[in-house]
Amino acid sequence: MGVGVGVGEAIDEGAVLLDELRAAIGRYVVLPSEEALTSVTLWVAASHIQPALQHAPRLAVVGPTKGCGKSRVLDVLHETVHQPMMTVNTSPAVVFRVIGKNPPTLLVDEADTIFGPKAGDKEDLRGLLNAGHQRNRPAWRISGPEHKPTAFPTFAMAALAGIGDLPDTIMDRAVVLRMQKRKPGERITPFRSRYSVPELNALRDRLTAWLTPLRGTAARLVPRMPVEDRAADTWEPLVIVADLAGGHWPARARVACLAMTRHEVAQDEQTTLKTRLLRDIRRVFDQERNKEALRTQDLLAALLQDTEAPWAEYGTKGLNAYHLANLLRDFDIGPANYRFEEGRQAKAYMRNRFLDAWARYCPDPSEAASAPAHPGRALPPAAPAGSLPVGPPGGSPGPRRAR
Repeated sequence: MGVGVGVGEAIDEGAVLLDELRAAIGRYVVLPSEEALTSVTLWVAASHIQPALQHAPRLAVVGPTKGCGKSRVLDVLHETVHQPMMTVNTSPAVVFRVIGKNPPTLLVDEADTIFGPKAGDKEDLRGLLNAGHQRNRPAWRISGPEHKPTAFPTFAMAALAGIGDLPDTIMDRAVVLRMQKRKPGERITPFRSRYSVPELNALRDRLTAWLTPLRGTAARLVPRMPVEDRAADTWEPLVIVADLAGGHWPARARVACLAMTRHEVAQDEQTTLKTRLLRDIRRVFDQERNKEALRTQDLLAALLQDTEAPWAEYGTKGLNAYHLANLLRDFDIGPANYRFEEGRQAKAYMRNRFLDAWARYCPDPSEAASAPAHPGRALPPAAPAGSLPVGPPGGSPGPRRAR
């Protein structure tokens, strides 16, 4: 099922090379599934045909805590992708200027410092990462001694590692790796520069030698995709590489594409359900005149009484205390012992534990409209520069993210 590039040996070489790359990556990191390992392998190879691509898929390497192997994935990527550029401490101005016709592959560790509450003044880098998924989406800046509006290219593949999900604008454009801590029986090869780097660099050089002459062929390919819309845009470069390689890789790539995108659809639905829960709990607190705390059983009873909400049908017998705590865990919200006015102590949810999550995931529209963009800081005059706006694998029911 390979693509006829005129040289059968090249096709055979590509399939063997991808097999070797997949095995090497699997020695250094424990990925969440076989499909995830296949996806990383194809993403690395796709970085070597960036100039031929119309979309630059992101690789979102996310995990719930530290120690899940996210940074180790970036270590391996750094030695195998095309022109790696780490951007942990790189200024946006530098990144704007190094992206050109043959862009680097951006590797962003600690991505929560860009998108999370510690982001600060990194809107430029955030805009670049959003816009750079699609070719011909430049960022305009005032540049030079004459202060002329200048278009800076943004198109570049990027891998981003961080704790927790990245914003929807990134996740929608990404192949998502949901990393977990290794189990006691899972073993990996230690990453040591003296022998790991030469091994991975040799694979990188072979990828370059194989794929660089095929960039013209890659640019003309219109592969059969098992997904549609933005998911197809994101996965097409990986499927192109698989079709160039031939052998079992075209089928393997499409299986991985379906499995990974379906998993993300389930994640989206679960996230939507959790956001709905936050909104419904805020409504219950409002009805109770914003009491300092509500007993777990009282909160559950109020949620189950809403006939238009999904909580009465959640699980097998409706939402219970275990379900409630599990759904709220990702927001760092849990029940605690609380002594009520009548002197009785009970498990309860305190209102102040919800305030941060409400503000982040379901802000009150009136509060959001009245809040300054940067409290305590005067806003600068609007500049004519800025990034151009640009415009995914069953779980609990819920609406899907808009495409």
